[in-house]
Amino acid sequence: MKLKNVLIVAEDIERSKKFYKDLFGLDVILDNDGNVILTEGLVLQDKAIWKSFIDKDIIPENNACELYFEEKDLEGFVKKLEAYETPIVYVNRLMQHSWGQKVVRFYDPDGNLIEVGTPITGINF
Repeated sequence: MKLKNVLIVAEDIERSKKFYKDLFGLDVILDNDGNVILTEGLVLQDKAIWKSFIDKDIIPENNACELYFEEKDLEGFVKKLEAYETPIVYVNRLMQHSWGQKVVRFYDPDGNLIEVGTPITGINF
């Protein structure tokens, strides 16, 4: 078995496509009427479609999972965040863990938690 994608809910697909393109460089691979596959395996699904599938409320900023990205120039990335056209809601501003890794945590426009950290050396996936 192989994990193929990670799906997150988006209230405004166009806004989310722009957010992930502008900040992370992710491109659209497939745009199929409320279901969008981006490079790196991220899938955006329209909130109404997802809610109809699971028949439960969608809870933004639930902090139950996060998308994790690595970036060598984290300070440069933080500057991009701070200059972004809509304000970013931070969970943790730029910080450094005791093991030396620098990270920043924030929400995307739909309340999905994102962490961006410097690469962890010595680990190859």
